[in-house]
Amino acid sequence: MEIAVYGHYGFALLLLPTAAADYLEYERFHLISAIQPLIDSGKVKVFSINSINSESWLSRNMHPRDKSIRHVMFNEYVYQEVIPFIHNHCKSEVPIITSGASFGALHSANLFFKRPDLITGTIAMSGVYDLGQYTDGYWDEDCYFNSPEAYLSNMQEGYLLDKLRGNRPIHILSGQGDYEAPNASRRFSYILNAKGISHDLDVWGYDMPHDWDTWRKMLPYVLGAKF
Repeated sequence: MEIAVYGHYGFALLLLPTAAADYLEYERFHLISAIQPLIDSGKVKVFSINSINSESWLSRNMHPRDKSIRHVMFNEYVYQEVIPFIHNHCKSEVPIITSGASFGALHSANLFFKRPDLITGTIAMSGVYDLGQYTDGYWDEDCYFNSPEAYLSNMQEGYLLDKLRGNRPIHILSGQGDYEAPNASRRFSYILNAKGISHDLDVWGYDMPHDWDTWRKMLPYVLGAKF
């Protein structure tokens, strides 16, 4: 699994691809260029990884249970391989912020909310946080525990909620233009509020569609203004 690294210093920004894309997608669509001044100044060091969405929920040739298993395998790849790689590359246990757009937003949020002991926060752009949107009606225990809307709604008092209620950078963003789903972000924000998890919900205007131009504006803004 390839990893692209940009920068020399700063906290780690871990980018999760959209849909069936790859680790160079954010470079190809000029999002890396959009945050280049922050990279060059040493504010942030970016790690962009591959997805296996095409071998999971976006595959039309796999049994749904196999897709679910692959999703869990991907999570463990991030926790057990990517995060140690980041710390080793940075030569210290730097804060790690996950980020992604569209399907990448669900992955970035899910990875953080499941393991706030390993990941510091998240910047989720234009996401839907109900995995059921991608499973074509299939549902099992692994789907439940990878659907942030589901497991956060029912999360009991204890270690995980205590960790999530700390001073964490959690940013949920959406536009209201074509193909965006701002109510998904609002619904997720309502769940976080109900659990006492502090976060920023930022819903942009009707001129912000579900597309790269929107994300090239959102990510530099959040990194520059909120970090």
